[in-house]
Amino acid sequence: MNLLIVSGIVLLLFTFLTLAASGGSSVESFVNPGPTSSAGVPDSAQAPLQDHLVTTSHSAMIHGQLVDYTAVAGTMVVDTEGGKCEIFFTAYTVEDGGDAARRPLTFVFNGGPGSSSEWMHMGFLGPRRIVFDDDGQPTQFPAAIGDNEYSVLDMTDLVFIDPVGTGYSRPAEGAELKNFIGYENDNRTVGDFIRLYVSRYGRWSSPKYVAGESYGTIRAIGMCKYLSEKYALGLNGIMLISSVNDFTTMMEQTPSDYTYALYLPTYAADAWYHGCLAPDYQNMELDAFLEEVRAFAGGEYLSALFKGRSLDEAARDEVAARIAAYTGLDKKDVLKANLRVLYWDFCEKLLSDKGLVIGRIDGRYTGPATGGSMADGDADPSMAALDNVFGTAVNQYIIDELGFSTDRHYEPISLSINEKWTYPSTETGGFSQEKIIYEAMSKNRFLKVWVLCGYYDMATPFFAAEWVYDHVFLNKDYEKNLQFTYYPSGHMIYMHKQSLERFRDQAEDWYGMP
Repeated sequence: MNLLIVSGIVLLLFTFLTLAASGGSSVESFVNPGPTSSAGVPDSAQAPLQDHLVTTSHSAMIHGQLVDYTAVAGTMVVDTEGGKCEIFFTAYTVEDGGDAARRPLTFVFNGGPGSSSEWMHMGFLGPRRIVFDDDGQPTQFPAAIGDNEYSVLDMTDLVFIDPVGTGYSRPAEGAELKNFIGYENDNRTVGDFIRLYVSRYGRWSSPKYVAGESYGTIRAIGMCKYLSEKYALGLNGIMLISSVNDFTTMMEQTPSDYTYALYLPTYAADAWYHGCLAPDYQNMELDAFLEEVRAFAGGEYLSALFKGRSLDEAARDEVAARIAAYTGLDKKDVLKANLRVLYWDFCEKLLSDKGLVIGRIDGRYTGPATGGSMADGDADPSMAALDNVFGTAVNQYIIDELGFSTDRHYEPISLSINEKWTYPSTETGGFSQEKIIYEAMSKNRFLKVWVLCGYYDMATPFFAAEWVYDHVFLNKDYEKNLQFTYYPSGHMIYMHKQSLERFRDQAEDWYGMP
């Protein structure tokens, strides 16, 4: 037999056996040309970077139906203005018998800045989810993983993105991390990845959505502008979970009189949850109670703060009494703070008689006072309860179920990236996106914006998100494209079963499902 034929048969047999051993998964490598000489020949001194992707097939029970889907996990090489990088992503696509190129497609990421997508991926939207009880507590450790009945994969294909420096995403050899981080660099890098994915997988005809959480809401808005201006790639919708689009509303950034007013309704919600109020308020429905607190915060309270030292003593005492009644704090502490209660003080004082602090990320969580800093998250019981749970689960899931393996460390969140992050107009402390939101929604009449808020979230308070969008002066014809919803949960709204159920029902309307 001809030697070439024999060699071909051996090669085919080897490939078949390799795929069989991998349980049906396949590994793809797309070679990106490396540097070339003047003659157009690749420079052999630097090996070309390659995409390393693993494709697997799965099924999951979602909303009572068995959904068959394909997962692609791995790193894609992206050539950006700042150099080349490898971005790790996980994509889930469903073959539903229709035109795959026109099926909705949603790109998903967390925030930080410097955070991987593990929370949105394994806690919220992905087809597989860490198993929690109804209040968002893991049922075991290491955590169990099961089908996510609340996933939106039956409505839209999903692509979870880990920005450079998070997850397994890294700068290419010779490229510097600083070229990929910071507001503008990050918008370009993640935007360039999305454009590349859309082109490579033939998804230009798909309705395209972006879902971001926390700082991810800033990225979603900035990247929407970048994609439209650089690639004429328009979006159909932006889902903003725990939105923060104006740093002047953030207590850590530029505390001002109206900042204290914007946090007050969240303090009130947390106090109501923990049963710290007098019966008249404690027996009210939460929504009705918060309407009263909003009115006070934006009216009498804000007016008192504006007056500062000129506020007369009787009025000062009356306002302090109202704040104490709404928040469960001692009036003496409110007066001592000059009516300006810092959230870290509130977290430490609300349940201090029980030796407990409440969470900033989620005020429902409590834990013993450890002496750490609530301001920088060291003592936040709502984070301590989840970090190790998610970190362990995502590492094992990527290896076991997605079939992707690497010696790199999966970076869940990088504090060093967070510390190095830069913003436009940082010198004035006035970074905001109201103008960008206005322009994006005004130029694209098909763009829907959905703001999802947790009542017990002190990281991105719901009243602050309302304030931001009250200052986006949309034309009346476009206001219908803006939607707000509220959940009895914290920053991570998906850490609560009732909130997940509500989200799932609302998502069907938002994606236009029948």
